[in-house]
Amino acid sequence: MKAPVRDGLGVGIAVGVSGVAFGAAAVTAGLDVLQACALSLFAFTGASQFALIGVVAGGGNLVAGTAGALLLGGRNTLYGLRLAGLLGVRGARRGLAAQGVIDETTAVALAQPSPEAARTAFTATFVSLYLCWNLTTLIGAAGTELVADPAALGLDVVGPATFLALLWPRLKESGQVRLIAVLGAVTAVATASFLPPGVPVLLAASAVLVVTLRPRSDRATEK
Repeated sequence: MKAPVRDGLGVGIAVGVSGVAFGAAAVTAGLDVLQACALSLFAFTGASQFALIGVVAGGGNLVAGTAGALLLGGRNTLYGLRLAGLLGVRGARRGLAAQGVIDETTAVALAQPSPEAARTAFTATFVSLYLCWNLTTLIGAAGTELVADPAALGLDVVGPATFLALLWPRLKESGQVRLIAVLGAVTAVATASFLPPGVPVLLAASAVLVVTLRPRSDRATEK
């Protein structure tokens, strides 16, 4: 097996099993199996999906939840700009490739030594992760729906815990990322007690602007 394929399958299967947690968390939040599966089929970006159901579980409306999910998913647009020239996808296939531009596929593709290897790795990661994520979402959602009271088993904490697990590796990237995380968390916690569910998440996103708009000299001191 070629290295790019091996890399892609390894990441795709390893991350894809987290779909079980999403399916369980989605049903616990009040979605049915079909709705949970639809989110994985069409949204297919783990952090955004967990953010959406987190707002719904907290009693927020879909508008606030969707807005927060879109803010998180916006980073995939930047990934797409970086990968466009590398993958060289043309025509109708661009829409399909765009569906697969997420953290994992981007990381595996950019780690390859050549454009050909990058395309192979991207495809292997996308296909394996998409299939595994959607299959395990169905398993998690269907299994949880059979439980009379999912919250009694502690399944209501699965979503937040998995969301944190997805975000935790990003905190190692730079001091700037860690500062954004701290400011966002403080903002959300400080406003959660008096604002409607979902709104604190949107306000927390302003931490990105606060950090990125600082003077360049301040940012240069971070490691």
